[in-house]
Amino acid sequence: MRLVGYFTVVAEHANFGRAAAVLHVAQPSLSRQIQRLEQHLGVRLFDRTPQGSQLTEAGRAFLPQAQALLQAADQAERTARDAATPREFTIGYVEDLVITHAVRQLRHRNPKARIRTRHLEWNDANALADRRVDAMVARAPLPFPTDRLRLTELWTESRVLVVPTDHRLAGKESVTVDDLGDEALPQCPNAVPQWNDFARMEPRPDGVAARSAPIDYESFEDKLDLVAEQRTVLILATGDRRPHLRPDLTTVPIEGIDPVRIVLATRTADTNPLITDFLNAWPADAPAPPGR
Repeated sequence: MRLVGYFTVVAEHANFGRAAAVLHVAQPSLSRQIQRLEQHLGVRLFDRTPQGSQLTEAGRAFLPQAQALLQAADQAERTARDAATPREFTIGYVEDLVITHAVRQLRHRNPKARIRTRHLEWNDANALADRRVDAMVARAPLPFPTDRLRLTELWTESRVLVVPTDHRLAGKESVTVDDLGDEALPQCPNAVPQWNDFARMEPRPDGVAARSAPIDYESFEDKLDLVAEQRTVLILATGDRRPHLRPDLTTVPIEGIDPVRIVLATRTADTNPLITDFLNAWPADAPAPPGR
């Protein structure tokens, strides 16, 4: 399989030198490995010239089969790992979400498993794909594609408007979308449209798009500073406690909009039984974890 992988890289770059750099191997060693593969197959795969290396007719015929073989081997490895008796399970969580109660219950029910937690950036799209975590607790919609993920709802939270304490809407019992008027809302350029639309409450009933706040922030704390400066307002889940840590900000409930769904995201094909155990560890009679 290693030789087949080397072949596909050389075929992609049409140059042994560039392929060797990508593979982090010496060029003479790479040439010898390809020669071994050619000897094994009994055909010449590349025509080597001073300008580069071109696939022979046999090489062109072998390339799609080689790529399919590598994909099948990768899938076989993933399937074998997923079917194995789980000994380790890593749960990721984002922002200020609290998962302590469910993790404690999971450890109690599986004392022989090594269960770990890992705090993730809110937009970490690769944590599950790279297997840095086996499950992720996050607020939906997620800011990245979820076509290869399975989302299971844990609970929901209503939404609030975050404004400065001296804002015109501060102190109201509640507001609606119409009350926002021409208030600017931040937009994340790296998030999928579904996430931005939900965060900005779009589309609006009147069809007018929300005004975008200046994109000059790098972190959530930067966005809170923009709110405090009255350069933008922010819409968050009720359970997000971070704005309450600042004395210059306050929140106002928003009526008439969809709540935020807190979900457990896992890989679609993952059959790890600890996923089910973790889902069962959440209190069935509580809309949020204890202490929320």
